[in-house]
Amino acid sequence: MKRVVSVSLGSSKRDHRVQVEFLGEQVTIERIGTDGDLEKAIEMIEELDGKVDAFGMGGIDLYLIAGGKRFVVRDAARMAKAAKFSPMVDGSGLKNTLERQVVDYLQNHLKLQLQGKRVLMVSGVDRFGMAEAFTKAGCRMVFGDLIFALGLPIPLTSLRSLQWLANMLLPIITKLPFAFLYPTGSKQEQTTPKYVKYYQDADIIAGDFLFIKKYMPDGLKDKIVVTNTVTAADIEELKAKGISLLVTSTPEFSGRSFGTNVMEALLVAFANRNPGELGEQDYLKLLRDLHFEPRVVKLA
Repeated sequence: MKRVVSVSLGSSKRDHRVQVEFLGEQVTIERIGTDGDLEKAIEMIEELDGKVDAFGMGGIDLYLIAGGKRFVVRDAARMAKAAKFSPMVDGSGLKNTLERQVVDYLQNHLKLQLQGKRVLMVSGVDRFGMAEAFTKAGCRMVFGDLIFALGLPIPLTSLRSLQWLANMLLPIITKLPFAFLYPTGSKQEQTTPKYVKYYQDADIIAGDFLFIKKYMPDGLKDKIVVTNTVTAADIEELKAKGISLLVTSTPEFSGRSFGTNVMEALLVAFANRNPGELGEQDYLKLLRDLHFEPRVVKLA
């Protein structure tokens, strides 16, 4: 039996474990949160190293990408170095394929007309592939990287401005403690309504769910959320706030959508290859072989 484990800096309240079958083989998929404790996460990786088929790195990104440039997050690099034998991935290799595809899925399968739709993307550098796909589809974009990561009410409205900002700031902020940029531990359970205008002006709210949740207000009737990593409780919260449609880039396992880091680890485990050897076409083939499709939940 294969075993895939995501070691996350996130809240342990979001832990989940399932056993599923792919291509005739059983696999255990597990997410373990360390409540923001980086040292605990490193210890856990060292303890499980060589005992699992692949690690996912949760609650933190190893790389932030803007255009053709890739920036390494210092704290994440420490976690990655703890895995000596089992491969470790953060989901960035899959985001560029899977999360571009979800935009195509909205148009081709759900028949949504995206041209002219207003999209609030809470972080573009976290999902640059999705950002490019929405832009290519003709959407009117607002990138909230400064708003949701740094608390600065400054929206970015083009890929060019996003990439310019990334090239200027990412070499600096990737060296900061990751908790400064992203909710970890118990902060993942908190929602403080703020920056309401950006939510209410959008037709589609997209990107990392914990960033979406961070300032999410009530009164979001008929909005569409495109995200990942949602629990049953998250879905009820979205429904209560009036969201009409939820689309996750990853499929559902026992009522839960795991993060892209978990899905990439699963693909690496089945490929039996080093992550560095896998390119975009390899991931696309694995996604087809495992019949991965976005999850669609109609909430209203």
